[in-house]
Amino acid sequence: MKKLAVLAIALMLFITGCGSKSDEDLIGKFEKNVENSKSYTLKGNMEILSNEETFTYSIEANYLEGDYYKVTLVNQTNNHEQIILKNSDGVYVVTPTLNKSFKFQSQWPSNSSQSYILSSLLNDIKNDENVSIEEADKNYVVKTTVNYPNNSSLTYQKIYFDKDMNLEKVEVYDSEDIVNIKVVFSSVDLKSGLSVDDFLLEDLIDMNAENEEENKTDESNTESETNTETNTDNTNANNSPQESENNECTNEECDTKSSNILDSIIYPLYIPSETYLSNSEEIDTDEGNRMILTFAGDKNFVLIEEVASVASEFEIIPVYGDPIMLSDTIAAKSANSMYWTSDNVSYYLTSTDLSTEEMVTIAESLGNTKVVSGSK
Repeated sequence: MKKLAVLAIALMLFITGCGSKSDEDLIGKFEKNVENSKSYTLKGNMEILSNEETFTYSIEANYLEGDYYKVTLVNQTNNHEQIILKNSDGVYVVTPTLNKSFKFQSQWPSNSSQSYILSSLLNDIKNDENVSIEEADKNYVVKTTVNYPNNSSLTYQKIYFDKDMNLEKVEVYDSEDIVNIKVVFSSVDLKSGLSVDDFLLEDLIDMNAENEEENKTDESNTESETNTETNTDNTNANNSPQESENNECTNEECDTKSSNILDSIIYPLYIPSETYLSNSEEIDTDEGNRMILTFAGDKNFVLIEEVASVASEFEIIPVYGDPIMLSDTIAAKSANSMYWTSDNVSYYLTSTDLSTEEMVTIAESLGNTKVVSGSK
């Protein structure tokens, strides 16, 4: 009888043990998946909440053992594409539509949290002594602190896994428990079979050149069709082609004028306290016009705006700093300045008084408005 009782207890403990997994086991499984992957491809959508606006990107992140990364981000509102590429030569942020790239000597992506990089998520889990795991509907939710040096309001994240610890979703929260960043993965391939040749800058340059040629061909065909239709309409309306040319600019002229003129100054909605707009100046350039806004007070800074120009040949601009993700674009940040392009406008912000976080806040606040907080 005694033997039967002992056997029953042992059987109960065995069944209980088989039905539960410790936090260490679950984290260990994710760690094993990440470390055993020689190359991976993640695809999905990323949402960024800023100033009550939501910016949505399609995202593809590629990794190859040896510190190779290629992250393609496409803004779903304006189809603006940027690519973060890291290979043996350095870190690049490529903007195909401008035919330009910034080149960084940077520790990206290891110098901050990245919600679409597996090693970054794993590091956040390992570095948090108070990491917690909850089970919900047979899935697991891992909660950790985060490291966003340029945005101290982001404090923690929730990483969602299925029952086999396969990654499904990441949510990054601020101090008020509001989701600021959400990445939902549509596919995770831990055996994507990538090679070094998939991380060449030259391929991105060649691809952009091919796209430009296709666009020129399409524009030429469209212009030819438009001119034919316009001439037919003018004949039917008893207007001569000469009168039409005198009264209206051609498509090419109109496009040139509209792309070279910054219609109005774009002011930041956020300005540090005791700081005000002290001067604004417009300068004519070969590309059009340039607006120079000077702010004075406790936090002096200069903001320069002009219509984004497309380089005739692929241009690589060296930067001693890091790429920074804004709501609708990726900025290049150096010691005392930041450069970015948004809605076809290029911005350059420079200051020895502003912190990186203050620069980011100013950049995020820019919009088509003529209201200046703190102006004199």
